[in-house]
Amino acid sequence: MINAIFGKKLGMTQVWQDDEVVAVTVVQAEPNVICQVKSKETDGYDAVQMAFGYVKPTRVNKPMQGHFSKAGIDPKKHLREVRVEDASEHKVGDEQTVAAFADVKKVDVTGTSKGKGFAGVMKRYGFRGGPGGHGAHFHRAPGSVGQCATPSRVFKGVRLPGHMGCDTVTVKNLEVIRVDEEQNLLLIKGAVPGSKNGVVRVRMTKTQQ
Repeated sequence: MINAIFGKKLGMTQVWQDDEVVAVTVVQAEPNVICQVKSKETDGYDAVQMAFGYVKPTRVNKPMQGHFSKAGIDPKKHLREVRVEDASEHKVGDEQTVAAFADVKKVDVTGTSKGKGFAGVMKRYGFRGGPGGHGAHFHRAPGSVGQCATPSRVFKGVRLPGHMGCDTVTVKNLEVIRVDEEQNLLLIKGAVPGSKNGVVRVRMTKTQQ
């Protein structure tokens, strides 16, 4: 069984669930086509390579054209892998659709967080900062980051200003509110990582596999 599907985050909206309004994220997960099956005998592990997303044929380079031609499927924009327990159960050309999530209650969603550029420690890590009065000379700086003579350096892992965002983030145990098989949509309760039109992976939680 393939326990995941890849799609595009369309944005957020609200839907009615019972007698309350629920904020949901809409993920468009068009059929993912298997274009390669990897096994322990040939590749050292069991997995399937899934292709999804429309792309103009002229935007696909020669090596990828050959890869898709060998699989006998139309070129796609994205390629992703999903580990499986037994690769022999799958074959090239099979499709994974949102119908596989019809009875799924909880999912884990993985995406790339929004990039926010260079950020200080208050925005990046939630530091409190110093006093805000005019007499203070310490407002948004990180403060002490190490020792003096010993060890005369800053340890690795100290939280300092730097690039924020563009990280792979997984949010676990999100509730599936609705599955629309006709429009290939998944409505997931709450927010998921990434910006609009960003690629996300929706995976069944381990308790349901």
